[in-house]
Amino acid sequence: MKLYLRFIGIQIRSQMQYKASFLMTVIGQFMVSFTAFLGVYFLFARFHEVAGFTYREVLICFSVVLMSFSLAECFVRGFDIFPRLIRSGELDRILIRPRSEIFQVLASHIEFSRVGRLLQAVLMLAIAIPGSGIDWSAGRVLTLVLMILGGLAVYSGLFMLYAGISFFTIEGLEFMNIFTDGSREFGKYPLSVYGKGVLTFLTFVIPIALFQYYPLLYLVGRSPHAGLMLLPLCGFLFLIPCYAFFRFGLHRYKSTGS
Repeated sequence: MKLYLRFIGIQIRSQMQYKASFLMTVIGQFMVSFTAFLGVYFLFARFHEVAGFTYREVLICFSVVLMSFSLAECFVRGFDIFPRLIRSGELDRILIRPRSEIFQVLASHIEFSRVGRLLQAVLMLAIAIPGSGIDWSAGRVLTLVLMILGGLAVYSGLFMLYAGISFFTIEGLEFMNIFTDGSREFGKYPLSVYGKGVLTFLTFVIPIALFQYYPLLYLVGRSPHAGLMLLPLCGFLFLIPCYAFFRFGLHRYKSTGS
């Protein structure tokens, strides 16, 4: 952990060498997310609810997804750009070093400019909570925290899965963006909005609903089952097959010769 914190310090100093560029990137990230927020706002200005969910309930849902995705993009960005490491031959150098490959990939690229999206998520949560009507017991506060952490685990697993696939394709596969960037967009609304088939797929295959939809039902009082608050922890179980697939690909890695 001490070494990882040193890498974080190095990355911060590196990115802050160009403060104006860093600031403009943060603002750009904020504005991209802000346009999505405006889309939700104008929709509810015309319609007062979507599939029974109110404006503030949707904002909580959206903020959780955006916050989880932003944290994953910030700290797990190394897996998202993993094909670049293969093409450039940088992975060869990583493999001969004494530290874990996972640690080196995580520390190789930490994108702090994603704080723009994170600030947008915090802002939406600050707007949603006061008028949500939620009775904020300790259990519901814990539910919200677990939703964010579970989302971070799921998106981290997806980035790791993406990296594992690149061992066999060299180039990254764009279809994975359906589950990363795509889920950030359609995760603005509770997943039940998209129909039973989508909800089932995003429950049992890619477990986005386990941190986005089901615990939300308990959080906003639509379900009395307190066990739903623990479902985001399944996101950490999702990391296991993703890690196993990454190791499977790593054992079959052949250098590109770059």
